[in-house]
Amino acid sequence: MNTEIAKQLKDLFRGEILEPGDTGYDGVRALYNAMIDKRPRLIARCCDTADVATAVRFGRDQGLVVALRGGGHNGPGLGSCDDGLLIDLSGMKGIYVDPDSATVRAQPGCTQGDLDHATHAYGLAVPSGIVSTTGIAGLTLGGGHGYLSRMHGLTVDNLLEAEVVLADGRIVTANVNRNEDLFWAIRGGGGNFGVVTSFLYQAHPVKDVYAGPMFWDLAHARQIMAWYRDFLPAAPRELGMFLGLKRVPAMDPFPESLWNRPIVALMSCYNGTEAEGVEAMRPVRETLPEPLLDGMMQMPFPAWQSAFDAILPRGLQWYWKGDFVKELPDEAIEAHIEHASRTPDGLSLMHLYPINGAVHDTGSDAMAWSCRDAHWSMVIAGIDPDPGNAATVTRWARDYWDAVHPYTAGAAYINFMMEEGSERVQATYGPNYPRLSRIKAKYDPENFFRVNQNIPPG
Repeated sequence: MNTEIAKQLKDLFRGEILEPGDTGYDGVRALYNAMIDKRPRLIARCCDTADVATAVRFGRDQGLVVALRGGGHNGPGLGSCDDGLLIDLSGMKGIYVDPDSATVRAQPGCTQGDLDHATHAYGLAVPSGIVSTTGIAGLTLGGGHGYLSRMHGLTVDNLLEAEVVLADGRIVTANVNRNEDLFWAIRGGGGNFGVVTSFLYQAHPVKDVYAGPMFWDLAHARQIMAWYRDFLPAAPRELGMFLGLKRVPAMDPFPESLWNRPIVALMSCYNGTEAEGVEAMRPVRETLPEPLLDGMMQMPFPAWQSAFDAILPRGLQWYWKGDFVKELPDEAIEAHIEHASRTPDGLSLMHLYPINGAVHDTGSDAMAWSCRDAHWSMVIAGIDPDPGNAATVTRWARDYWDAVHPYTAGAAYINFMMEEGSERVQATYGPNYPRLSRIKAKYDPENFFRVNQNIPPG
């Protein structure tokens, strides 16, 4: 880029501007998914909303491709771009908790761990994800589900307001009374409509939880998956429980005798007292075989949220595919078991996250997230630290997904998708897609924000 043009941005910008060759450029541009490598022409490291608006206007005036990055966990690497402008929000980490209204205002650079830490001091939490290093911006705009979803809904169900920088650089507020159509769209519609620079959430009472992993040998998968299918709909909403087929990671805190063993796992979190949690888990312990590992215990909610961060550091090879799941027939279980038995050594996995309970209390047309009749959000992730194994884990994930996809709803959580084409994006939003396309035409008619799971203006 012409150095004089780059200087124009630097003169208007309070944060840091990085170009190729600058100290720190390679570290900042590195993606969470090391399978993808991108080199932006400029990286604008914003420190406030004014910086974001300045960067948006600059990118528009210069005709640059623009990508947005919050926490940077995006699987297909859509938090960056080649030869364009990366607007990096990761330094914007302000959080304010109002205990009287149980609301939280947070900036887009905050991670799940930042949010949990701030709210826990007040005995509160915002329903969101399950890995503390995940950025709240991408997680929220995609929908957001985790351990509290069955009790309090998706993250977007608890979003009260957002400050948004639009494609023309204007700064607007979106809520149920102002720019209502924009507010409808950003709740699940991803980063298609602008840059959210502030999120206002409803929080809920959460302090200590009865939580932990339970592992069984994969030989018990058929019984446990069928039991889980039948148990979950009637389980108390305070209990968040997802099922995984994977190998035991070869690292602490897991017993070395179990390392790399193929397992079926139940990862559970009961929001309540230890006695209540033990009672909620009683059907597990009374009905299922003796587990290889029972790690359930009472602990602070943030401790459970961050318990396994070390397993998934930045810089691994990732390939993932997802689907919403309405039913789990025996035939689907057989397909899962067949492919789980071929899971490569390492960190690859299949998870079924529950999205029933309170998630079903909201109508499918209340916001962009439309799949309100599914029971699970499934992800199949091929993961390995070695670039030499990238092709192996990718092929395993694709083959696994191909085998179970016929038993799914045919749509997926956008945060569990690679770049899979417009048909998959349309399927995700179903009957809400035409409205999203019209709102896109109103707020971003030139599709300026297109480095995402894109919804073109229509």
